[in-house]
Amino acid sequence: MKLLILYGTTEGQTRKIAHFIEAILHNAGHQVTIADTTDEPPAPKGYDAVLIGSSIHMHKYQSAVKHYIKKHVADLNQIPGAFFSVSLAAASGIEDEHREVQKITTDFLEQTGWKPLMTAQIAGALKYTEYDYFKRLIMKMISKKEGGATDTSQDYEYTKWDEVTKFVNEFANKISHKS
Repeated sequence: MKLLILYGTTEGQTRKIAHFIEAILHNAGHQVTIADTTDEPPAPKGYDAVLIGSSIHMHKYQSAVKHYIKKHVADLNQIPGAFFSVSLAAASGIEDEHREVQKITTDFLEQTGWKPLMTAQIAGALKYTEYDYFKRLIMKMISKKEGGATDTSQDYEYTKWDEVTKFVNEFANKISHKS
C-alpha cells in the first residue's frame, strides 16, 4: 500500500515517533512517504491511507497540522486515516490529564472536520536541554507536581515504543482489511 505520514513537532519527539512509524510500515512492505507539515507536504490524493501526528503545546496542536487537515479534509475523509497525539500528559498518572488530552484531540478533530479511523495518545519527552530558562522552570515545576524528572541537565523520553508499535500494527491491519 502507498501510505502518507505527516507530522508537526516542536522539540522533535513527534518527528522521532513519525520516523519510527515509517520504519514499521516500510518493513511491512508498504511504500511510505513522510513529511513535516511545515515543509511542503504532498496532498493525500493518490495515497491509500494517511497517518498524521502532532504534539500538543499550551493545549493546542501545531498550526501547520491544523492548516493541512483543513485544506485537505475532503480528500482525507475519503481514505483511511489515523491521528497520533504526542504530549507529556499521556505519560501522566493523573486520570484528569488523560481526559483533558483526549478532549483536546476530540475538539481538534471536530474543528478540522477530519474523521480518522483511529486516534492514539502517545507520551512525549521532556527536552530540558532545549528549553529556554523560563520554559525549563515551568516544565520542572509541572514535572515535580507529577512526581517526574526534575534534573534539568538532561532530557527524558516517556514514549512507550511498544504501544506505538501496537497502534501502527492495529492501523495497518485495519487498512489491509479495507482494501
